[in-house]
Amino acid sequence: MYLVSIYFDEKTTSRIQGYITQVAKRSGNPFMIEKNVPPHLTISAFETRSEDQVISLFEETRDMFQSGEIIWCSVGAFFPNVLYLSPVLNTYLQELSEKVYKELLRIADARVHKCYRPMQWVPHATIGKKLSKEEMLAAFQVLQEQFGVFSSRVVRIGLAKTNPYEELWNLEL
Repeated sequence: MYLVSIYFDEKTTSRIQGYITQVAKRSGNPFMIEKNVPPHLTISAFETRSEDQVISLFEETRDMFQSGEIIWCSVGAFFPNVLYLSPVLNTYLQELSEKVYKELLRIADARVHKCYRPMQWVPHATIGKKLSKEEMLAAFQVLQEQFGVFSSRVVRIGLAKTNPYEELWNLEL
């Protein structure tokens, strides 16, 4: 599996990392910390055997990627075990999703995961993963006490491979 993800300004990264740390501490579930998952928002998830072709494609089209602003407005869950922050789906995020999807269609064997296609995608930043029912309740309590609406700037985009995680390409915006 490959991921295209965006990363945030220093202040936002610190804030989201703080939520991740507090959720791990209060819930007793250190998954996000142990796996060293950085604060990010995944734009696309896909399978391919043409890794070099994807890297070349993103390098060729690097000018299409721009920095943008995101407003974080809500907390959500993918049941039964994921807690996340949710941004407003604005023009910037929607257009970025569509651009990445369109470019991936140029790779003959690329198969975009059905939950990461335009208009079928839930933008989110994971705060806790593999949480039990009790851990999920503790995690929600942390965010109920600490979360407030905030804005952030996207400053980097990257391509990574999972299992094990390996960053393959990135671009400062």
